[in-house]
Amino acid sequence: MTAGDDLPAPAGRGSALVTGANRGIGRAVAAELRGRGLDVVLTARRAEDARAAAEELGPGTRWAALDTTDADSVRRAAEAVGPVDILVCNAGVLLDARTDPLTVPLELAERTLQVNLLGTWRVIQEFVPPMVGRGRGHVVVISSGTTAEFGGQLFAGTPGYSLSKSALNGLTIMLAARTAGTGVRVNAVNPGRVRTRMMPGQEQLPEEAARFIAEVATLPHDGPTGQFFAEQR
Repeated sequence: MTAGDDLPAPAGRGSALVTGANRGIGRAVAAELRGRGLDVVLTARRAEDARAAAEELGPGTRWAALDTTDADSVRRAAEAVGPVDILVCNAGVLLDARTDPLTVPLELAERTLQVNLLGTWRVIQEFVPPMVGRGRGHVVVISSGTTAEFGGQLFAGTPGYSLSKSALNGLTIMLAARTAGTGVRVNAVNPGRVRTRMMPGQEQLPEEAARFIAEVATLPHDGPTGQFFAEQR
């Protein structure tokens, strides 16, 4: 099974799809958007993980199996889910912590780019053209402070991760320019350091980060595009 609950989006309610939403920031964002009255589609790489997380959020939460690195998986999810109003691209990996760009195994960097950059791009290519066709939509890309754009600085201690997030910021700017005037907005969000499986020692809880991300995701239809929103802590 690709998608769960077999529920159409409720009439009159906005819809949101969150990638990598079976735990951590993604799951918290899905819960926050659901609490704000949106029809939420929670996705994860494995169907059983997506289903379990959706059941925990409560009846009416839709789910879909979506592996961002698998074109067929993304296509099947898009066909099963249908159009969405908000796309939160959260799925990502951190595989090269405490490494050095001179010695990091490049297979780690390659895998990181496959998930964080190309995986996000693949999802956007499936879900954003229908947004453009309908003349409305908002894409929120979860980025990082370890980037070169928007006044930041690349962090050499996570070389592949930092480059992948910097590239995501570039993709955000490119897509915002491409969709200008279509009613579709594309923005990047840095939620700050959050206590997740990636960074278990941080103080900020996923639920706190999710509130900030949801605020950006639900900005008015005529809100900004091509911007980088950073949580100040």
